[in-house]
Amino acid sequence: MTWSIEYYNHEPGEEILSLPTGLLARYLRLADLMLEFGSNLGMPHTRSVGEGLAELRVKGKEGIARVFYCTLTGKRIVMLHIFIKKSNKTPKKEIEKAIDRIKEILRK
Repeated sequence: MTWSIEYYNHEPGEEILSLPTGLLARYLRLADLMLEFGSNLGMPHTRSVGEGLAELRVKGKEGIARVFYCTLTGKRIVMLHIFIKKSNKTPKKEIEKAIDRIKEILRK
C-alpha cells in the first residue's frame, strides 16, 4: 500500500497553490517524496512538533513556509494548516490551529 495525501479542507490546498513559485515547487517535490517514502523524511524536511503533529519544512528563495500535518491509519497524510514564516520562532497560534484540526479529525 502506498501513502496518500489529503487536505483537512479546501483552505490548506488553496493556500499551498497560492505559494510563490519556488516554494510551491519545493512543496510538490517534498510531497512526492512523502508519497513514496512516508511521512517522516527526517530533518531538514520534516520534524515532529508533538501531540501527533508534524511539520513539512519548505524553504525556497522566496522565504520559508511550514505545512503542519498528521498521519492516520492506512498510510494517510493529512495536511492541516500552512503558513509563511516571518520570524525564527513558529507562532504558538499557528501550532494551536493545527492541533485543533487534529482533534476535530479524531472526533469524526
